[in-house]
Amino acid sequence: MVWIEFAILLACILIGSRIKGVGLGVMGMICMLIYTLIFHMQPADPPVEVMLIILSVVSAAAALQAAGGMDYLVRLAEKLLQSRPGQITFLGPLATYSFTLFAGTSHINYSILPIIAEISARKRIRPERPLSISVIASHLALTASPVSAATATLVSILRDHGISLGNVLMVCIPATMTGILAGILSVLKMGKDLDKDPEFLERMKDPAFAAQLDAGQQAERPPLPPGAKLSVALFGAGVLLIILIGSFRGILPNFADVEGFVPNMVVGADGTIRMAAMIQMVMLAVLALIILLCKTSSASVAKASLFASGAQACISVFGVVWMSATFMLANEVLIERSLGAMVQSYPWTFSFALFVLCGLLFSQAATTRALMPLGVSLGISAQHLVAMFPAANGDFVLPGYPTLVAAMEFDKTGSTRVGKYLVNHSFMRPGLVAVTVSVVMGFLLAGLLL
Repeated sequence: MVWIEFAILLACILIGSRIKGVGLGVMGMICMLIYTLIFHMQPADPPVEVMLIILSVVSAAAALQAAGGMDYLVRLAEKLLQSRPGQITFLGPLATYSFTLFAGTSHINYSILPIIAEISARKRIRPERPLSISVIASHLALTASPVSAATATLVSILRDHGISLGNVLMVCIPATMTGILAGILSVLKMGKDLDKDPEFLERMKDPAFAAQLDAGQQAERPPLPPGAKLSVALFGAGVLLIILIGSFRGILPNFADVEGFVPNMVVGADGTIRMAAMIQMVMLAVLALIILLCKTSSASVAKASLFASGAQACISVFGVVWMSATFMLANEVLIERSLGAMVQSYPWTFSFALFVLCGLLFSQAATTRALMPLGVSLGISAQHLVAMFPAANGDFVLPGYPTLVAAMEFDKTGSTRVGKYLVNHSFMRPGLVAVTVSVVMGFLLAGLLL
C-alpha cells in the first residue's frame, strides 16, 4: 500500500511540475483528496507558518521593488560587473548570492542575469560559465539567508535542540560560499570558448546579431524614485534586526511566567516568541515603513512581479508540503524502521534524501518542512542537520525552475542550454560540485562551531 501511495505522490509532483506556476500546489491538493477520501489517511498539519513567512518576506521585497530599491541595487551590481568584465565568472555568482542572501528569495535576480549574459558575451567569455554558477549561487543562498522561509523553518524545527539562527548562519554562510567558489572553479573551462563554438560562430554570420551583441549600449534609464535608497536602508535594517533577534533570543519578552500562559503558533513552550513569527512581524513592518516613507503605494506593491512570484510560491508550498507531510505521517513508523539504523550510523546519507526531494518539489522551504522533522525523529543530531541543510538544493536537477529557464533565455549565444538527455544541462556540473562541497564544509564547520 505504501508504494501505491508513494506512486500517487510522485505522479502528482511530476504532473504539477509540467504545469508550472501553481501546478505543484493544485496537484498536491488532488493528492490530498485521494489520500483522505480513498485511502482514509489522516491529514497532517498544513504548512501555515512557512506560507506566512514567504508572504511576509516576498511582500516586503515587492515593496522594495515598487519603491525603486531593486533598481538601485541592480545599478550598483551592474557598475561592479562592468568595471571588471573579465572577472564576470567570479563576480556574477557573488552578486546573485548577495542579492538572495539579502532578500530571502532567488527571484530577485531576474534583473542581474541579463547583465551577466550581456557582459560575458561582449567579452567573449562563454556565458554558460558565469550564468550557470550564478543561478546555483542564488539557490544556495536560500539555505544561508536569515530571512528565507527555508532557514526560518529549520530554526523553528531545531530551536528545542539548542540551534539558533546565529548557529545556522555561522555554519551555512561560509559553507555555501566555499561551495560556490568550488562551483566557479568547476566552470572555468566548461564548454568550448565562444570563438570555437560552432553554434555561436553560425549566429555571428548574421550582421544584425553581431551588431546587437557588440553594441553594448543600453537604453537610457529613468532617474530612480526619491525613496529608492531609503527603501534599501529600511529593508537592510529589517534583515539586521532579524539576525539580532535570532542570535540573541534573550532580548525578546518571555511569557512563561504570565498567568494562564498557553503555548501557540506564535509563542513556544519556553515562553519566547517563535522566530518565524518575528520574521513575519519585522518584514511586514518594513513593508509598512516603505509605503509610508518612500512615497510608494500598496497598489504598486501588489502589482510588482515579486508579489506575483510569492503568491505562486505560497500555493506551491501549501500543496506539496501538506501532501508530503501527510504521506510521512501515515508511514512514519515504516520510514523510521527502514532508515533509522542507516542514518544513525551514517548521518550524511540523509543529505541524499534532502537533495532528491528538493529536486522533485522545486522548493528549499518545502523540502525543509517535509524532511527535517523526519531527521529529528530518526535521531540525527541537530548539528548534523544544520550541516546537511545546503543539500536541500536539488531544484536544478530538472531544468524547469524559473531562474534556470530565465538564464537560458537571456543567453543570446545559445551556450546555456539543456542537453539531449534533459539532465545533461549547463547547471548540472556547478550544481553538483557546489552542493557537495557545501555539505562537506558544513560538517567540518558544524563540528568546530556547534
